[in-house]
Amino acid sequence: MKKIALVIAVSTLSAFTAAAIAAPETFNIDPTHTAPRFEYTHLGYSNQMHRFDKTSGKIVLDRAAHTGSVDVTIDAKSVNTGYALFNGHIQGEDFFSTEKYPTITFKSTAVKFDGDKPVAVDGNLTIKGVTKPVTLTVTSFQSMPHPMLKKDAIGANASAKLKRSEFNMGKNVPYVGDEVTLTIAVEAIKE
Repeated sequence: MKKIALVIAVSTLSAFTAAAIAAPETFNIDPTHTAPRFEYTHLGYSNQMHRFDKTSGKIVLDRAAHTGSVDVTIDAKSVNTGYALFNGHIQGEDFFSTEKYPTITFKSTAVKFDGDKPVAVDGNLTIKGVTKPVTLTVTSFQSMPHPMLKKDAIGANASAKLKRSEFNMGKNVPYVGDEVTLTIAVEAIKE
């Protein structure tokens, strides 16, 4: 009888330990160290790169179970080209139309892992009221204690290619490139 009780106790403890190890972790995006950027060709002369200055959201990872979710909101009015006049121009109706569509969102549908590291995030990107499936390829991922905040943190770089015309932003194509490279450098702190 003692053997059975011991086996049950060990099995129960193992189940709790496995559940604790495989528990999902939630991380809040650090808006001061997260920078979504977009790049396109301009009249064939150069590649232009701009960014958004305000981003929020959550990342949930369960590395043992190889599951997760990513939910990001970008303030489209925070677009930063380096020139106030151009910021206003691309916030207009022909491009981001920020009065009507003030945010850009990405909501994951699946996170793909290689071992315990995410390597791609499938999801739905919504720009200007149009939602399209997009895969973000994760080019780097780190998980470690934050040296100043003394909390666990994660960081990643990811990118995807998309066509701006598919989001009703095709003005001046083909002179200004239709293909846009979206990149995001993200850091997030564990709740």
